[in-house]
Amino acid sequence: MEAGDAVVWRNRALTLFDRVVVPVAVCDAYGRVVLANPAMAAECGTTPGRLRGRDVLELFRPQRATQVERIVEALRLRRRSRYRVSVCWRAPDGGERYGELTADPVSDSVEETPALLVMLRVEDERPAAPPGPAPAPVTPVEGRVLALLASGATTARAARELGLTTDGVNYHLRRLSARWGAANRTELVARAYASGVLSPGVWPPEAP
Repeated sequence: MEAGDAVVWRNRALTLFDRVVVPVAVCDAYGRVVLANPAMAAECGTTPGRLRGRDVLELFRPQRATQVERIVEALRLRRRSRYRVSVCWRAPDGGERYGELTADPVSDSVEETPALLVMLRVEDERPAAPPGPAPAPVTPVEGRVLALLASGATTARAARELGLTTDGVNYHLRRLSARWGAANRTELVARAYASGVLSPGVWPPEAP
């Protein structure tokens, strides 16, 4: 085959490579991505060019180390077999995906250290964890009552600092308990932190 023909066929092969809907990549013997098609890049939420040089086993985490060890040993001995690795990875939408990488050693000669033709098969997709609860609506006074409660203040002290009567403080606590279904003041404080009404890691406690 003449050099011109070789270039034409190489370009045709690359065009076909890009159009394949199955995620495919070519990696060197160390697992670094040399070439990736758009389908493979899409699984990582990036472009093919940005995958170049990345470790394929960092992008797709192996579930069993023994599967990787078999591939390393096979490459060392220049064996030509198909190898499978169960993997998981983080999808662009935040979900956890599970699947299988198929690695085929390829080279122009038996003596040459083979590269790896890697294909990805998606087996399972788990949705991203739902977002945490939205901050519960509280009034500024209720937020200050909760902050004082979280700091260990008694009802009498909270009343003094807020310029309320003890009955006034208890009124706000009853309303909050009914709204959140809290059984006691400890649960009220816990719900306040969980829902974002109180800022975590801040002392003394305060509402944002």
